[in-house]
Amino acid sequence: MNLYRDQGIVLRTHKLGEADRIVVLLTQGEGKVRAVAKGVRKTKSRFGGRLEPFSHVDLSLYRGRGELDTVTQAEVIHHFRHLREEYDLVTAGAAMLEVVDQVAQEREASLRLYLLVLRALRALDSGPRDPSVVLDAFLLKLMALEGYRPALERCTLCGGAGPFLRFSTARGGAVCERCRTGEESVLDRATIPLLAELLAGDLDRVAVAAAPAAVARREAGTLVKSFVEYHLDRRLRSYPLVAR
Repeated sequence: MNLYRDQGIVLRTHKLGEADRIVVLLTQGEGKVRAVAKGVRKTKSRFGGRLEPFSHVDLSLYRGRGELDTVTQAEVIHHFRHLREEYDLVTAGAAMLEVVDQVAQEREASLRLYLLVLRALRALDSGPRDPSVVLDAFLLKLMALEGYRPALERCTLCGGAGPFLRFSTARGGAVCERCRTGEESVLDRATIPLLAELLAGDLDRVAVAAAPAAVARREAGTLVKSFVEYHLDRRLRSYPLVAR
């Protein structure tokens, strides 16, 4: 039996037996970890509400012979309390955690992913005027981290400069007029620059920036969803619930 200590973000939980709970964590040093929190559903549990989704926690665990580790101690570093109190923030945060749960690999640490998720949760917890903008910025950065960075400043086919009015999810980004096939999405002039700003900008700055134009915002959200679903080959269940 190997004891170890780590920091982690709770991605999701589900019940196990009458009193226990399985907790799925994105940890700093171990990657994604699935662990049992014994007795956590009892009224007098020593864990209390520490192991709930969004919580950033300091953990002591031991690794047994099976697939599940066991949480022996958990102390909250940050509850992200404001995030939990508003529906718009909760739905945006839930969509973030859903995608992270899909891309994170068990027992494969990724410090860049871990820090990106922390920054995104902090940006949501600050109470942005449009949480969906923070979500889309996070998803674009996550896709870039996973090797699917969309081409937004040069044509994805010929490398030519914009402005761009077309975007191809399958080809990975903006398409110029010379390379268009007619199958691409036709966009407002502000949409591609908005996507580029969300990809390049700091999440804290995105959270306080002025709200973008409605047409560009709507188109950007649609493109982000289709881009993520296409390249991860998975449907985002939480994304349609996000308020815009």
